[in-house]
Amino acid sequence: MPSVLMAKSGTCKPVIGLVGGVGAGKSTAAAELVRLGCALVDADAIGHELLRRKVVKRELRRRWGAGVFSPDGEVSRKALAAAVFGSPDDLKALNRIMHPRMRREMERRIAKARRDPNVPAVVIDAAVLLEAGWDDLCSHVVFVRAPACVRARRVHASRGWDRKTWRSRENSQISLDRKAKRCYLAVVNSSSVSHLRRQVRTLFCRIVHAAECP
Repeated sequence: MPSVLMAKSGTCKPVIGLVGGVGAGKSTAAAELVRLGCALVDADAIGHELLRRKVVKRELRRRWGAGVFSPDGEVSRKALAAAVFGSPDDLKALNRIMHPRMRREMERRIAKARRDPNVPAVVIDAAVLLEAGWDDLCSHVVFVRAPACVRARRVHASRGWDRKTWRSRENSQISLDRKAKRCYLAVVNSSSVSHLRRQVRTLFCRIVHAAECP
């Protein structure tokens, strides 16, 4: 899968996108790539930053009113999630507000990282990488695989979600079968963190070596 940014810049520095089910361990895989020297583009963190911008707040207030804001005037992510998940129209409206802004910021950060000679590759951690069409920013898209029972247990432990909430979030995304079919590479995160890290290190060496320019 060719990268738009690679085609424009002519650079061979890889951009690795991670996809998988909710609780599959994408962030753990991303953290290992960062440990190996990759620059991280964290879509969730970018989204948090954008929610603090006045223009974004105005658009959210116009659509959902004061109910999605905390008393301090900041966006309540919990209230916003409750307003949009389970409603396809509201979710689409939120994506129209957030996704173009997120993409522009992701492109800026990717370009900056690729200019850094100390960065061997860039990793994108984005839950909706495929849904938002951000995979065209990547030279490689990796599927992080984990059984449903393991993923449900992880999100309950880390986020306090029950199975209904977990299923609701996952059902708002592309099915795992379709995600897997759109990836040429995969790692399995069904056992220990150390096992996942070994796979990620092997994958990293394979990708970076293949991308080396003559």
